[in-house]
Parts: sequence; structure tokens; C-alpha cells
Amino acid sequence: MRTILRNATLAAAILGSAGSASADSIPGMRGHDHTGITVPDMKQAVDFFTEVVGCKKAMSFGPFADDKGTFMQDLLGVDPKAVIEQVTMVRCGYGSNIELFKYTAPDQKDLKPKNSDIGGFHIAFYVDDVAAAKAYLDAKGVKTRMGPLPVKEGPAAGQTILYFQAPWGLQLEAISYPDGMAYEKGADTVLWSPKNPEK
Repeated sequence: MRTILRNATLAAAILGSAGSASADSIPGMRGHDHTGITVPDMKQAVDFFTEVVGCKKAMSFGPFADDKGTFMQDLLGVDPKAVIEQVTMVRCGYGSNIELFKYTAPDQKDLKPKNSDIGGFHIAFYVDDVAAAKAYLDAKGVKTRMGPLPVKEGPAAGQTILYFQAPWGLQLEAISYPDGMAYEKGADTVLWSPKNPEK
């Protein structure tokens, strides 16, 4: 357990120091609007995000395709014969939106990246109590990993985390830091948080 906490602290220290350099900005950039995810089954994905996670469906549209030209390739960088069967947007609490895609394409791959894979990713949801979130997810039959894990050292001290998975393998996280994180003391930039969305 001591090794796990040390590794979590190391990871938090590395992540906490990332992005400290000054950079230019896309003109007019205001923030993160949505994350797009391609899912194998739209109904399963919408049901999971609305009935398990607690997001709300905002809209659906589609299909989109170009039988004769290269519109899909030119616009999205996908196979010219790719078809977006449906797009569904969900809103999750005070956070940004999630855009779910149901694609078919001649060259489609079924990838289930681990967090350690290049291009791997996860979506984190802020919760008030990670232990309560774990009990809820366990009761719903959702695959959870070790945790809740409190981070007690380094810049991310004050947060508690738990990783879990959607039925099709998407990596997700429940995170909470009710009293803030250690890095905030004296920080020039404080991370946006859905617990205080106005900041």
C-alpha cells in the first residue's frame, strides 16, 4: 500500500507540474466544450451515461455520409466511406458536454486503449464522496478498480480517486477534493472544477 501511495504521489507531482510554461492561445478560446467518443452501441452508451452516471441527453442527430466524394475524409480525417449513423450529446452536471458517435467505416478498428497507451484517455467526474460513488457503482454492476485512493502528498494532495469502466471498456474516474488540493496554495493558475464552476 505504501508503494501505491508513493506512486500515486509521484504521478500527481508529475501531472501537477505539467503545463506551467506560458503559451499563446487560439483566438477567442473560452474553454473545453465537449469530448467526443466513438461507441459500439449508441443505446448502451446513452443508457450508461444517463441511467448510471447521471448525465442528461440534450440532442441526437445524423446520419452523415458521402457516397460519392471525400467529404468525410476532408472534414473528419476518416475513411471517405465512413458513416456517422448517429451523434448524441449529453450534459453531465456542471461539467462540459460529451458527444457520443456511432460510426461504421471500412477500416474501423475496435480499440480499447489502456490509460498507459498512447492515445489512451479517460473522463473524470467530480463527485462529493468517492466512497459513496464506489458503493453506487458496485451496486449497479459497474467494474471498479482499487480505491477510493486518497492522495496525501505532493501537489494533488487532498484529492481522492477511483477508476471505473463503461460496459464497452471506456475508462472513467470519480474524483473529489472537497477542501481543494495542495498545489492551490500560491498557484498562479487554479484548475477549473465543477464544484465551483464560476471560478
